[in-house]
Amino acid sequence: MSRSWAARVRRLIAQTGPIPVARFMGESNAHYYATRDPLGMAGDFVTAPEISQMFGELIGLWLADLWERAGRPGGAVYAELGPGRGTLAKDALRAMAGAGLHPETHLVEGSPALRRVQAAAVPGARFHDDPSSLPAQRSLLLVANEFLDALPIRQLVRTPDGWRERMVGLRDGALAFVAGPAVLDTLLPALPADAPVDTIVEVNPGAAAVVADIGHRIAQAGGAALFVDYGHLAPRSGSTLQAVKAHCKAGALDAPGEADLSAHVDFAALAEIARNVGCRVSLTTQGDWLTTMGIDLRTAALSRIQPARAEAIAAARDRLVHPGAMGELFKVLAIVAPGWPDAAGFG
Repeated sequence: MSRSWAARVRRLIAQTGPIPVARFMGESNAHYYATRDPLGMAGDFVTAPEISQMFGELIGLWLADLWERAGRPGGAVYAELGPGRGTLAKDALRAMAGAGLHPETHLVEGSPALRRVQAAAVPGARFHDDPSSLPAQRSLLLVANEFLDALPIRQLVRTPDGWRERMVGLRDGALAFVAGPAVLDTLLPALPADAPVDTIVEVNPGAAAVVADIGHRIAQAGGAALFVDYGHLAPRSGSTLQAVKAHCKAGALDAPGEADLSAHVDFAALAEIARNVGCRVSLTTQGDWLTTMGIDLRTAALSRIQPARAEAIAAARDRLVHPGAMGELFKVLAIVAPGWPDAAGFG
């Protein structure tokens, strides 16, 4: 099925011409996630919640702490964007319950295959196709782990004739990146006119829209959001589009619909968007955030409870925190409502 879908992409391009990278990425990922559970060793990649329960527990405690210091507002909603197998939600909700917080649970997931897994992990959760249908006028406690990186990006490339949309076309029958026909310099004046030829700039309108929407909801009704993803803290150029299949990197155009496509998140741009809608923002690396939140204490506690697993627990901690693993590459963006207390974990 996936192979015939990839063939349809090539036929479409052969018949109608190159398509933007954003369309290629969006349609490839839509097919990919709708047809499989990509997580775990039997899938294509492993996310932080699957590495250790400590990740979800500390997120749950972070939310409960904010809620407690905000005066325990009633009717709080826990929402998660792209909840994977429901592992993070399950661990976070357990930690929240231990702190006296029992929020209504809402999961934003478009994949039928993953919804079935999530429903088993988090009984009673309500499902949404996108964040726009989340409950309004109630304190929102939202988490998005490795969600923004999978949203379609636009890529713009500097050619000798000016800036063009980077597109996916055909070269000798194979998929290849090509420059689009339209010159964008006058349409996007912020693009540097003196950039070297072949410079690539990425923008993620989907991520910007999600953060603006969530930030507006939080600013109006109260609450907080935590976005965790791999990306950068300052704007940069260059293509970050990548594919992962069977836990290995693959060519971005090698297996459309059969590999996970993602791109680095521009956290600086998203932080500015959240500020502009009235929220307070904190930003750091995953390693620093988890360390400040007490992952070392939790590692020691779990090791005492399960001494036979102490080595595995410590290895999971290192994978989440160490700069050479996920600690530096992954960033944490907190968005907090005005009038709510300062977010923990950011120094």
